[in-house]
Amino acid sequence: MKKIALFTIVALTVSCLTATAQKQNKKVMKKVLFVLTSHDKLGNTGEKTGFWTEEFAAPYYELADKGVQIDIATPLGGQPPIDPKSEDPSAATDDTKRLDNDTAVLSKLKNTKKLTEVNQADYDAVFYPGGHGPLWDLAEDKTSIALIEAFYTNKKPVAFVCHSPGALKNVKVNGEYLVKGKKITGFSNSEEEAVGLTKVVPFLLEDVLQSNGATYSKVGDWQPYAVEDGLLITGQNPASSTLVAQKLLNQLNSKK
Repeated sequence: MKKIALFTIVALTVSCLTATAQKQNKKVMKKVLFVLTSHDKLGNTGEKTGFWTEEFAAPYYELADKGVQIDIATPLGGQPPIDPKSEDPSAATDDTKRLDNDTAVLSKLKNTKKLTEVNQADYDAVFYPGGHGPLWDLAEDKTSIALIEAFYTNKKPVAFVCHSPGALKNVKVNGEYLVKGKKITGFSNSEEEAVGLTKVVPFLLEDVLQSNGATYSKVGDWQPYAVEDGLLITGQNPASSTLVAQKLLNQLNSKK
């Protein structure tokens, strides 16, 4: 009888430990949606644009290496355009070099989901990498606008870096701009001037955020800087990509 009782206790203990481990694994497996631009024309310059590689690669690996599952979506689906300047060797980072050789992630990029096919209910947060492209399409895309609203109203983090806060331009919650009264950052007017595109972009991000009621702040050009105001997380420029991802990860880990 003692052997049977001991066996029963051991079996129950193993079962409980297994159930606990499964529960913990389930808890840490968060899922984030990355939204990239489908726009590839840099205004009337005849040059190409798209998403900025570092702003995708750095956050992707910062999250994926911590066990976060990531899906990628674009307005048109399929391969999103890459800003050719972000592929220049002078713009390379450890993360972009890793991406260049990551066949699995490159395959995901070639086969992004359409925005119309995704639902915020399937994710814990959304992340918008930048590049100039979002100023043209995601700023006006009704599906993207509704998606950001849905994430935010369902108390899920929404994160943006560099030019991608432009996707917030027409986002409203309860009739007010989502950014109204919020602390925020994004690609600055001085940085836009430095790259010579002040007269090319459809709007200056810093100006639009302020006109929509945001409390905009920035640091020196090209310096890492990220701002967190509740569920809203923003970064100023490419160098801020990892900071934004880290703040997003902290929010994800804080949720039960």
